[in-house]
Amino acid sequence: MYEILLIAYLIVALILIGFIMIQQGKGADMGASFGAGSSNTVFGSGGSGNFLTRTTAVLAVVFFVLSLILGNLSSGNGDTKGNFDEIEVPVEEVPAVPTNDSDVPGSN
Repeated sequence: MYEILLIAYLIVALILIGFIMIQQGKGADMGASFGAGSSNTVFGSGGSGNFLTRTTAVLAVVFFVLSLILGNLSSGNGDTKGNFDEIEVPVEEVPAVPTNDSDVPGSN
């Protein structure tokens, strides 16, 4: 389930990027009013922006919903332990010093 949603998320993101790149800026309408040829599009002079705007808005909503769902699904996965919960300090072994009574000063 998670993998399918992740693939759908990737596809929606790429399509959303494509639709955003296709859209014309606000200044592009000025050329259409003087007959620059952009008024002869498939969707008409005003319909192209309207269709692209609506499609972009729907794709953006789907993108954010998928983001929330994937975030919710992935928040439950993972270790409950932290990285520093099982840290142990290594103990250095000190070599044993022989204790003879004759080596200790004042024990005669």
